[in-house]
Amino acid sequence: MERSTSGPTTTSTAKQSVAIHRQRRVWEARARNWNHHASNNEGLRTVVAAVVDTATSGLADGESLGTVVDLGCGSGQLTLALAKRATKVLGVDVSGSMLRELEQRAAAEGITNVECLVSPIERLSLPPGSVDVVVSNYALHHLRDPDKGVAVAAAAGWLRPGGRLVIGDMMLGRGADAADRAVIADKVRQLARRGPGGWWRVAKNAVRFVVRIQERPLSRSAWVALVQRSGFVDVQASAVVHEAAVVSAVRAGGPTTEARPADAVPTTEAKSTEDGANTSA
Repeated sequence: MERSTSGPTTTSTAKQSVAIHRQRRVWEARARNWNHHASNNEGLRTVVAAVVDTATSGLADGESLGTVVDLGCGSGQLTLALAKRATKVLGVDVSGSMLRELEQRAAAEGITNVECLVSPIERLSLPPGSVDVVVSNYALHHLRDPDKGVAVAAAAGWLRPGGRLVIGDMMLGRGADAADRAVIADKVRQLARRGPGGWWRVAKNAVRFVVRIQERPLSRSAWVALVQRSGFVDVQASAVVHEAAVVSAVRAGGPTTEARPADAVPTTEAKSTEDGANTSA
């Protein structure tokens, strides 16, 4: 008789499948209105601009980023901005409806160097050393914690030596340090001032945050450590606005890459806006 194998790997895969199914359902439902929301959210626009600035820093006028992959691209706020400086951008998203929105926007703007791929980030497979830049904006905090590490390690494999990883995201711990507590308290005050609708968002997001359903952010320091463990060098972290930050790093092996010790990673503090950059509904 054949033996059942329901060990940790099987359990982990099942949990991942459930998480992917939930994300696909959520973003399929939000696709129609997402572009309007993202385009009118000052915080999100600020983070997109920070990711673009980081990804293109050091480029000479007219120099191309090469081949770029945008993980969790949604309707393309970051994808289309980078397409203007890249040879090709591959937009990857779990939602086919989101990617149709992206394709329509690219066509309307006359952008022809964008390709779309429907795939969960957790299960994306690309040829080794085939990519120059991997970016993600406000997507990876939706992944389960083990899958964040898998995605970053996979990105290290896809990148050519000297290639760059740039992550813009909600980077917030659960209040273990004073900086996190200040951000959480400020966010609660902002939402509470909006009356019953804001109170409802406080309650809903608190459940998501504590139980880690839908919202699974890591602190900035945790992201830095995760990226370093995946073999990246020249890791840098910058707060952008409210709870959002950008972490960038270089795939080892390029002509100018240099290992940087964990205690030497530079950080900058964030500015604050009324809306912040929270993508929660």
